[in-house]
Amino acid sequence: MIYEVRTYDIKPKSLAEVEKRFGEAYEHRKKISPLAAFWHTEIGPLNQIIHVWPYKDLAERDRIRAEAAASGNWPPKIGEFVLNMRTEIFIPFSFSPELKPGKMGPYFEMRTYTYAPGELPKIMKVWEKAMPARVKFSPLVGVWYAELGAVNRFTHIWSYPSLDARNEAREKAVAAGVWPPSAVAKKEGMPDALLTSQENKIVMPAAFSPLQ
Repeated sequence: MIYEVRTYDIKPKSLAEVEKRFGEAYEHRKKISPLAAFWHTEIGPLNQIIHVWPYKDLAERDRIRAEAAASGNWPPKIGEFVLNMRTEIFIPFSFSPELKPGKMGPYFEMRTYTYAPGELPKIMKVWEKAMPARVKFSPLVGVWYAELGAVNRFTHIWSYPSLDARNEAREKAVAAGVWPPSAVAKKEGMPDALLTSQENKIVMPAAFSPLQ
């Protein structure tokens, strides 16, 4: 399983029209392959949309994208509003849940960390150790590492019913000593990974997003 995460920077005040046109085009596209999620930023870098597509592998991605383009109904007609586009291919950590349609949010926190080369195996071991205790405070939507695009990065996504619930869950996890993973690494005598940068944003789903 891979996830293609496409992030578009759009013109200010265009979100409503962008989501309208995207949603109309998606009615055709979903017959070929469904979205995992579609979000727009609420806190952090504003005027962004993020769409996440699940594929079995890169070959399936190429085949489906070609079929969608040949249909004449894809891509959505939003080019006049798009300022920048980037795409990344992510591979889930072994313990990452699969993205499935349903209600988990409506607030989703996307945290993207860049790490020094060669540190990914350490991260995977520490996070696998830390995760069972952490998810008792709030559900994990996914944790994936970048395979194509901006590499040496991984993204973890969490869902919350409100921003207050986010703050409460994080405070309780820290107070319990089960978060962040660096605290678990220290407690367990495990080598911690070297991170070089961290980014964070709060996103919310469009009406047509399978994941709400």
